[in-house]
This record gives sequence, C-alpha cells and structure tokens, in this order.
Amino acid sequence: MIEKIGVVGAGQMGAGIAQVAAMNGFSVILSDISETFLDSGVQRIEKSLSSFLKKGRFTEDEKQEALGRVETTVQLKAFEAADYVVEAVIEDEGLKLDVFSQLDIICRPGVILASNTSSIPITRIASATKRPAEVIGMHFMNPVPLMQLVEVIRGLSTSDKTFEATEELAVKLNKTPVAANDAPGFISNRILLPMINEAVFALFEGVGTVEAIDSVMKLGMNHPMGPLELADLIGLDTCLSILEVLHEGFGDPKYRPCPLLRKYVDAGNLGRKTGRGFYVY
Repeated sequence: MIEKIGVVGAGQMGAGIAQVAAMNGFSVILSDISETFLDSGVQRIEKSLSSFLKKGRFTEDEKQEALGRVETTVQLKAFEAADYVVEAVIEDEGLKLDVFSQLDIICRPGVILASNTSSIPITRIASATKRPAEVIGMHFMNPVPLMQLVEVIRGLSTSDKTFEATEELAVKLNKTPVAANDAPGFISNRILLPMINEAVFALFEGVGTVEAIDSVMKLGMNHPMGPLELADLIGLDTCLSILEVLHEGFGDPKYRPCPLLRKYVDAGNLGRKTGRGFYVY
C-alpha cells in the first residue's frame, strides 16, 4: 500500500508533485541538495495552497494539514521509508541516472521508482537500477497542481503491476493518467516542442514579433497561452534539452533546435525562472 511518497527535487515540478500528494492525503518526503532549495520549494507549496484557499477550494485547516504532511531532507537515505518515489530533478540524463542508481540501493525491494522526465527514455533510466520492472515514467504537466494530465510511460521491462499501480496512484492524486510508449519525447513533448521550436524559428527569421506569434496562436488557434510564453514557463533550457533528445533519438533534422533558442540559453535568459526569456518578468 502506498502511504508515503518520496519526491526527489524541490523545484517547480517537484514542489508541485509534493503539494498534490500532500493535498490528497499522502505523507511526503521532499528532498534536494540544499536547505535553500528545500525552503524555496516549501515556500512555493505554501504560496500555491494559499491561492487555493483564496479561491475557496481549501480551508485554512486543510492547508495546514497538507503542509504538515511534507517533511524535507537533504539526505536521500530518508527514502528508506518511502512506498513510492518520483524523481523530479533537472532534465539532465547523467544526474537522473545517478539518482536512480542511489535510489535503487536505498529503497526497499519492490518500491516503484518513477521519473518525471519530459523526454529521456525510461528504458535508459531503468538501466541504472537492478529493478527495471519497477521503473516507470510519471510525467506531470506544469503547473502540477492545476494540470490534469499525467503521462504514464512504460520502459522495455516495466511490469504490468508497476504500470497498474502508477495509474491507480495518478487517479488518487486527482489526475488523469494517459499511457504512452517509451519513445523520445513520449506523446506530449513530441508534439509540443516542435511547435515551440517552429515559433522560435518564425521569430528568428523575422516572420513576426514575439507578441504577434503568440497572438496568432491564442486568437487564431484558441490556445490559452502562446508558444513563446509557454516556452518561458517551461524554461528555455528545458525546451532545448528536450529538443536535443528528440533530435538525437530520431536523427531527423526537423527536430533541430533553433539557433536563437540556443543563444537565449547561452545568455542565461531561461524564461520566468530567471526573469527574462522571450518576455521580461
């Protein structure tokens, strides 16, 4: 039975996953490499819960109960107590493989290790463990507390038991699980990132301004957010990482990242998290 969920990484995605788990009655162990990152993650959770409170979706007591279910740690060893673990570190393959290798040693036999990766193959991540049958992709959408979808991705060796347990957990988190096969970018980012990349190319080639490109997609295609604004929300470094995985995985030039996207990342203009991307925040 899953009662305590471990979340590795207290950034935007990890904090969101921890919040959703705590809101739905699960105990949470939230870890990161420093107390500073953990404090920031908890502040992010508190701010989001306060927003739910203002909208009348939560009481003050429920908010405090949810916060009380989240414990923080800089020690992965704390995950000995976890019944299910979700990794949500940055989109860096080497780092993810290292985290899974450590979790494999620390976590009890049979505990499922899930990755919130947005594009890295689950089969490759599972290869860092001795429990590939218990490794799966659980890809939440940003912002996690508000978005309904969770992509559930089987690796080559993922067992039916692991898949079913993950689907069941997603439903208990009030999310809608959708199955995807283990291909670069899965379903969501295989479709989304080429659109974002094409929007950056349109800007790069002077077809339209940032505002014009986003307005066309919002007003003409009924998208709630334009592709460049969405890229800023995701993080331009994350967008670049996903496109590189798609480009390498398929070997198809249609996934080649736009040079302008690389330039923004090189400049450190990564979007909302740095205060500047295609827009200034």
